Amino acid sequence: MGAADVVPGVSGGTIALVTGIYERLLNALAAFDGEAISLLIAGRWRVFWYRMDGPFLGALFTGILVAVFTLAQGIDWLLQHYPQPLWAFFCGLVLTSGLSLVRDETNLATVDGFVLFVLGVALVVAIALAPRADFLTGLPGFFFGGAVAICAMILPGISGSFVLVLLGIYPQVLAAVSDLRLTPLVVFALGCAVGLMLFSRILRWMLARARGRVMALLSGILLGSLVSIWPWKLVTSVELSGNLAELTRPVLPNHVSLADPQLGVCLLAFIGGVVAIWSLRRLAGVRYG
Repeated sequence: MGAADVVPGVSGGTIALVTGIYERLLNALAAFDGEAISLLIAGRWRVFWYRMDGPFLGALFTGILVAVFTLAQGIDWLLQHYPQPLWAFFCGLVLTSGLSLVRDETNLATVDGFVLFVLGVALVVAIALAPRADFLTGLPGFFFGGAVAICAMILPGISGSFVLVLLGIYPQVLAAVSDLRLTPLVVFALGCAVGLMLFSRILRWMLARARGRVMALLSGILLGSLVSIWPWKLVTSVELSGNLAELTRPVLPNHVSLADPQLGVCLLAFIGGVVAIWSLRRLAGVRYG
């Protein structure tokens, strides 16, 4: 999940969903309520720890932090030098997990299931094609960006890093992680905590009452995200309200503006993504095939 969250366009929630820990993660996050705070203040550490499913969250967030701090520079290097094979790998990952989610968790033959699936696709495509522009800067931008991005990280198919790109603060956050600047990182973490506690409750409530419909929406979001991680893209600048903003559009690999589409390497990377999802599902004990 940490490696996925570093890449703009890929969601850590996707990894949680395909490895079978998604609902357990939501339940653990939503357990941080008034009673949990009371236990914490009273010093009842052991009760608080197990109420929050501490062993699970501890292992999960340790893995995420290790991946973020060890892979941030490497993934940034891949994005600069080999972006197309990297995106192709995640295309294989997302397509395989999205199709298996549709097969196992949704019923698109119903009207509401189909409508919610299409709505999910439309939502994430609109986000993917939205112009990138500066929104907030400084510490307020870090707090707001953390609160919004963490909500996206929970949703499969919507990348928290991609949301940071849309808000115009992704380079600043990545630089803060790479340089270990504590003040902006602490502010960003506080924003993440606030967004995480609020949004996890909303999503858990929705899953408890309308699981099939929610999964139809999530599967649409997941498969629609293929637009944002398509390996071959063109970036153009447009003027919005007197400011320049970037627009990204997916194109075919034979487009005249692409000097080297790297089709062979991208195909191998795509197959690698398919194999990675198959292996993750087998390791997690999720039925596949």
